[in-house]
Amino acid sequence: MNTEDARLTIGEAAARSGVSAKMLRHYESLGLLPRVARTEAGYRLYGEREVHTLRFIRRARDLGFSIAEITELLKLWQNRRRASSEVKRIARAHIADLDRRLAEMQAMKQTLEQLVSCCHGDERPDCPILEQLSGEAPKENPAKAGLRSGAGD
Repeated sequence: MNTEDARLTIGEAAARSGVSAKMLRHYESLGLLPRVARTEAGYRLYGEREVHTLRFIRRARDLGFSIAEITELLKLWQNRRRASSEVKRIARAHIADLDRRLAEMQAMKQTLEQLVSCCHGDERPDCPILEQLSGEAPKENPAKAGLRSGAGD
């Protein structure tokens, strides 16, 4: 980085990029952002190039890309000889992962909806939601169990 370009404090760079100072330091520690120049007192100084990179990272995180995917995307973004097919491959793999996670979440939602519909939600202690979470078998209604066993004859 050109030291004349390095004039933003960490707070200013964070504000311009929409990334917190804490996350900015984290991204730097992960190598997503190159180490920057420091003042004699040790304060980091950022330039527009770093702010632009931070915005890229923030947008990628907003789309749910992992740090590993962002690392690959950053390398491709910075390589003017890149093949767009590589970028598309990463994006397609991310879409497939999102589809898988959406299906898992839909299944969780359906299970919870079923459990909620089975719960009386009254003053009784019996609760199929808690029974499911604890791994217990659902408790039978004693009156129904007695009828099946022939009790009361």
